[in-house]
Amino acid sequence: MNKYSVLLMAIGVISLTACDSGPDSPRGFSLPEGDAVKGEQVLVKHQCLACHTLEGVSVETIEPELQLRVQLGGEATKVTTYAELVTSIINPSHKIAKGYMLDAITDSGMSKMRNYNDVMTVTELVDLVTYLQSKYKVKPYEYTPYGRYY
Repeated sequence: MNKYSVLLMAIGVISLTACDSGPDSPRGFSLPEGDAVKGEQVLVKHQCLACHTLEGVSVETIEPELQLRVQLGGEATKVTTYAELVTSIINPSHKIAKGYMLDAITDSGMSKMRNYNDVMTVTELVDLVTYLQSKYKVKPYEYTPYGRYY
């Protein structure tokens, strides 16, 4: 083996182990299975529909807080993972939904979503995420049809 092969292998090993080590690694993190029926009740209890929309769900007694409410669920070209939904609830400024920027963020670029970490129980979070994940549907990416090139 030449020194470049050894160097490439060393870089590969370091790259693979660097992402999964340390006290801040998500390795080993898992939440219990939730109850989607209870998750729907959590959605209403915490008045999530004041700032969000969810296809097929409406609560007339909740007053909208945003002019353009952020859509939950629906069709997407990629899978919305359990981890993405958990992160969106416990750290909503981690990733801001495109298209809602002006109405859903503060002047400093943070999400206007209030912090539910001290209000919502872990069980409620797990149930809500289980319910919401069932509302996302993956639609195949539509390729642009092109004619034959000659």
